[in-house]
Amino acid sequence: MSTHIGAPSGAVAETVLLPGDPLRAKFIAENFLDGAECYNEVRGMLGFTGTYKGRRISVQGTGMGQPSLSIYVHELFSDYGVMNAIRIGTCGAVGESTRLRDIIIANAACSDSSLQNQRFGGLHFAPSADFLLLDTAWHASANLGIKAVVAPCASSDRFYDDNQNWKVWRKYGVAGIEMESAELYTLAAEFGRRALSVLTVSDNIATGEECSAEERQTSFRDMMRLALETAVRI
Repeated sequence: MSTHIGAPSGAVAETVLLPGDPLRAKFIAENFLDGAECYNEVRGMLGFTGTYKGRRISVQGTGMGQPSLSIYVHELFSDYGVMNAIRIGTCGAVGESTRLRDIIIANAACSDSSLQNQRFGGLHFAPSADFLLLDTAWHASANLGIKAVVAPCASSDRFYDDNQNWKVWRKYGVAGIEMESAELYTLAAEFGRRALSVLTVSDNIATGEECSAEERQTSFRDMMRLALETAVRI
């Protein structure tokens, strides 16, 4: 049992899905997993383990932002032996042609976070997805008929960005802005684990379109299916 995850040894599967919202973790457990049991309620950050197509899978909420995700993913890697971590989250698109509910499979994650500076000082680390997970997710999306694009995202520490840094990220090929993937990819590199982010566009920063809070919590089923199908194929 670790500080922020109150699960006994063996309660967490080797492959874990990581929604930011703990209620999304609950939704996935109730709607996709067989025999799901809750292993964590500490601070309301729900975690469940069940099976999907016979494969043991866990789903663990991480909260919003890189510092919060860092706590949970660090403990999952260091204390529970998690080998595969798939973030299932939302992002804000920065291209006007990108539609709400489009899926972005993030092959890399830029960041403005001081977490990178604390680790690397003047060095510049390039947080990137695991190729096996990325390749598996890409082929799974085609088999499932789910439209997805592979592109970089940017993980920002600031949600309300008055500086409009998204315009700079867009210039350099970033497809969406979110708040967690760079830290996930960095921790996976540190611990020698696999990680991937599968993101649903919940709003478009360029056009001002956005999904409701309820839609963000429960309606992004394609992303959930894609992550689960990736998990059972690796």
